[in-house]
Amino acid sequence: MAHALRRAAVTKIKPWLSDEAWQRLRGLGSAARIGAPEPTPQQLRRERLAAMDLTELATEFRTDKWGIHRYTPHYQRHLEWLRDERFTLLEIGIGGYARERQGGASLRMWKHFFPQAQIVGLDIEDKSFVDQRRIRTYQGSQVDEGLLRRVVEEAEDLRVVIDDGSHRPEHIRETFRVLFPLLPAGGIYAIEDTQTSYWPEWGGSEDLHDPATTMGLVKDLLDGLNFEEYVDEAYAPSYTDLNVVGVHAYHNLVVIEKGDNREGTNRRSVLRKRYESAAGS
Repeated sequence: MAHALRRAAVTKIKPWLSDEAWQRLRGLGSAARIGAPEPTPQQLRRERLAAMDLTELATEFRTDKWGIHRYTPHYQRHLEWLRDERFTLLEIGIGGYARERQGGASLRMWKHFFPQAQIVGLDIEDKSFVDQRRIRTYQGSQVDEGLLRRVVEEAEDLRVVIDDGSHRPEHIRETFRVLFPLLPAGGIYAIEDTQTSYWPEWGGSEDLHDPATTMGLVKDLLDGLNFEEYVDEAYAPSYTDLNVVGVHAYHNLVVIEKGDNREGTNRRSVLRKRYESAAGS
């Protein structure tokens, strides 16, 4: 709660005050601690990090989710509501490739953005050096279905999956096939670096309508959002048709929302002549 109040002060009050007034207000907070032990450097650092937005945290921990990419404002928009919740976030791809003791920047960023959450990372390389309180890593392939299911089984209330793994469309599609059904309603599934859909060297295709790419998957999800409007009465909705309620596409990033996608339709009343003709034939 204290973290949330500090963040609210920084984001809602500070912009309206002069620097002098803000420093006086901060001094009042410090005065309230008179008689209490001086905060340690670690406590001061935690307070500073707690007041940061996601882009500031990305800069602090040097993750390319801001800088090379522009992902953090989009993540802030879609995940802010979870900031003080207790849940698990799984990120596939920890970074650093095979370089010794390299990687883990985004896991640390997520840890401080979500102060109550468990952060889990999966990588083909051994990244166990990243493990610490509220960060746990697994080693293995993102298309190892048994491993993926074990990670989910061992997680506490998995609500967010971020695929920043191999970036190869065939891996992205298989990981989504396994993990998306394991998310609860209200879960968020993000896919990063979708630019590889257009790069044959990374398993993508120059054919913009190639159904086997990552963006081919995304385009199918967009159609599936509207499956109740299909005029084919024999169409059987897929799992994603029934359980994807939002698809948000940004440059090289897609955010998918899970929920019950059965809102109903007025298709038969609006297209009455079509269905009357079909019934009479």
